[in-house]
Amino acid sequence: MHKNNKHSKGYDFDLLVKSSPKLEEFVFTNSFGNVTIDFANPKAVKLLNTALLKVHYGIDYWEFSDANLCPPIPGRVEYIHLLNALLKRSEVKENITVLDIGAGATCIYPLLGQAEYGWNFIATEIDSQAMRSAEKIVAKNKLSKSIKLRYQDNEQNILTGIFKSKEKVSAAMCNPPFYKDEAEADENTLLKQKGLGKQTDKVARNFSGTAKELWYPGGEKAFVHNYLYQSSLLKTNCFWYTCLVSKTQHVLSMETSLKKLGATDFKILQISLGNKISRVVAWTFLTEEEQAQWIS
Repeated sequence: MHKNNKHSKGYDFDLLVKSSPKLEEFVFTNSFGNVTIDFANPKAVKLLNTALLKVHYGIDYWEFSDANLCPPIPGRVEYIHLLNALLKRSEVKENITVLDIGAGATCIYPLLGQAEYGWNFIATEIDSQAMRSAEKIVAKNKLSKSIKLRYQDNEQNILTGIFKSKEKVSAAMCNPPFYKDEAEADENTLLKQKGLGKQTDKVARNFSGTAKELWYPGGEKAFVHNYLYQSSLLKTNCFWYTCLVSKTQHVLSMETSLKKLGATDFKILQISLGNKISRVVAWTFLTEEEQAQWIS
């Protein structure tokens, strides 16, 4: 984990339970003598992440439908820290504004980015119900001045139609749908359940998730290549375009496509969370002269 990640040493369950008493019934000591929760239980997972937000990030209201994806806070904030390091290395000016593509019902990246670094956000969403949930969370936490939500009414568009005229952002971030359809998502969930010691043929997603959150026609590869193409049409609107990529085999095709599209730089930022390895891919189309205009 990144050195700034507050969760690199695990969870202080005494502190979390004190802040969120409902969590207590799900906390136990496992056979290894470690205090933990049942991570296969969606209710326990949601209560844990709600408590983490309250204790470590000052988010007092974080309520959303149980059907929606409940993002694991340590992994989501890791992306925020990696993005901050990238912007610092690039010497991008202060007053950072980040575009979050697909904020979801929880609006998690804007909440974390605002809490950790004071960033401003433009957050997009294609699901009107999820957007209403995100708007309520933002309003209840009095963050409406820092986090602006925009509805994307065309599911084929990722960036197209979002930027206003010559609007610029310091970075764009995205956690795309990983699966091509429900069957692939269910297969992955069953494997995860077995890994958590749950021998069952009944699909029960511990982090939940709706269709729009979990799958996209053609899967992750189709989504990211659509994203790459649309970013190439908006070369000077953003310094760093970035995307979380779950499958390593997609990275090479992304790099090949971006060279053809005119990207001037391409980076792979590794995320390591326990035994899980993933990565954030970052690219820019800016020339050295154009980059200089963003540097403090």
